[in-house]
Amino acid sequence: MYELTYNNDINKIISYIDRVVKYGNVDNISRTRYYYRYYEQNPEIEWSFLASMVSRNAGWNMTDLQGKWFPQVLSQSLREQMFFTYERANWLIFLDAFPQLMLHQLSKRYNTSFFHLLQHFNVSCFMQMEWQHFWQTNDRKRLMTALIINEQNVIQRPVVHHPFYKRQVLNSLPYVVQDWLHYSCVLFPTTKGELYGFSVHDFTDINERIELGKKLAWLLFHPAFHCGFRKFSEKTEHTGSRYDYQQYFRKPMERDTPFLRVAFPIVYHHRSDFTDWYQGKRSIKKWFKPIRIPRKYHLTKWYKKKQRHLHAGIEILNN
Repeated sequence: MYELTYNNDINKIISYIDRVVKYGNVDNISRTRYYYRYYEQNPEIEWSFLASMVSRNAGWNMTDLQGKWFPQVLSQSLREQMFFTYERANWLIFLDAFPQLMLHQLSKRYNTSFFHLLQHFNVSCFMQMEWQHFWQTNDRKRLMTALIINEQNVIQRPVVHHPFYKRQVLNSLPYVVQDWLHYSCVLFPTTKGELYGFSVHDFTDINERIELGKKLAWLLFHPAFHCGFRKFSEKTEHTGSRYDYQQYFRKPMERDTPFLRVAFPIVYHHRSDFTDWYQGKRSIKKWFKPIRIPRKYHLTKWYKKKQRHLHAGIEILNN
């Protein structure tokens, strides 16, 4: 995927990382691929596997907007705005996170810390402290939680609180209804046609999103299921279509969502506001608290039932 080597020219290191991040951050497909390949090379950074699986879900949510069902009930303008909201949030997270991952890889390779370079990529001082802590303690679980906390704060101001996304998408009636009825969920599939995960509720609440991330991390690395999720990731190329996992169902389903790169153009982003969300002033202890072990996470039957209800509702509205 890429080779990062050390020399005495810090500017060359920074420039090289910038180029790799640019190539990896082209779209949802490239992000998913880069996250997972990084995890294959650096399995101690478990967040990268989580990021690849959540990125798959982002792609499936995107192609839903151009699939068989949503265009029947959502206007083209709203669907475009929803796509750009997903795309913007995931672009921002990759822009912030992948330089961190590359500097870890460089530090590991040369057995010396390069985390002082994080400031050149506008990474929060919170993560600068957390990477130093990881370097000293090798505490994988704490780093996983820290990265979850960071990514959700990274998108809070520029996406969740941004007036445009808030007014046009997050407060729109279709989005609120979908959230209320728990139609949105993050799924971890297996090649046996099983689905695990959690429904998404109150996306605008950062505490809810962080708790969801922690629950997803717990599930993804659960000893009973982890191998199944790894097998799915290794065997299944991410196309953005929900057929990526529907193909494994016992009863085959028709492909009702397109390939992502057929459905959407490349979006060119820019970022001008690099305000540190942390700034050493916020109390984040509550976000490090352990989760309550979830009871319901096997979603195969629940998800299929929800999909049938959704499709039936759309058909009723159109008759």
